[in-house]
Amino acid sequence: MLASIAFPFHDPDLQMFPHLQVILPDLKTLFRRAYICPPLNTRRHPSLMDWLAEDDFFTVFPLDRQLKIGEHFAYLYLNAARAADPDEIIHLAYIDRLSFALQGSYRERFIRDVQSIRPDHLPIIFQRSETAWQTHPQNYRMIENFVTGIGKILYGESLDYAWCHLVVQAFQLAEIMPLVRNADLSMVAEMIVLLQPDVKTREVDWLAWEDPFILGRDPEELKRERENSPEETRKRLSYAIPMVETMLQGALKQTGNNVVQPL
Repeated sequence: MLASIAFPFHDPDLQMFPHLQVILPDLKTLFRRAYICPPLNTRRHPSLMDWLAEDDFFTVFPLDRQLKIGEHFAYLYLNAARAADPDEIIHLAYIDRLSFALQGSYRERFIRDVQSIRPDHLPIIFQRSETAWQTHPQNYRMIENFVTGIGKILYGESLDYAWCHLVVQAFQLAEIMPLVRNADLSMVAEMIVLLQPDVKTREVDWLAWEDPFILGRDPEELKRERENSPEETRKRLSYAIPMVETMLQGALKQTGNNVVQPL
């Protein structure tokens, strides 16, 4: 049986809609269905919503209220887990990363990796390889690698807590999502803390930096621009710091200490 896929589909400016249209035949070949959750600022486009509603490949969980990003993701993942068969394999991904992987030189490797997944591999994080990380701005890479390093200290594993592609079975997702509490993007790290120590990893090149492709920009020019941007650094720290706090709290609970002591 084909796996399913879930992605939030935050697209207020309809920037990703054309990409979704292009890769939809590939998605239908690789996956049996897609669980998506368009937030309010995406649902304001009735033509898009009609297009999604008319295609039974999509299972749509519409949001009628504004949620924080972590709440949005959690709503999608919990509803996907409940709608799926317990043993169903679900790829949790992002439409921009999927578009980049399927429309460029990594296409065949991406397809091969997706099709190779079996239940005994799960849960698994497709992690950014060294080759993939080299394409990212240095501030982006250093901050997320710092989170990975803290995880190595706390849990003994080098995991991509700010993952871009996680594969689970529906019952695994159903077990952890009611326990997720973080409302911001750090909830993706919280998910990994809850899935440990069973998480496996596979490093892949197709998780190279997707922004230049999506924005139609020269990769080196955009990379230099982001590396010299304090706003880019602030953006990365805004979720990295709560991730570290979440990971530390999880490690302390494992040792029977539920309180993070002041440094």
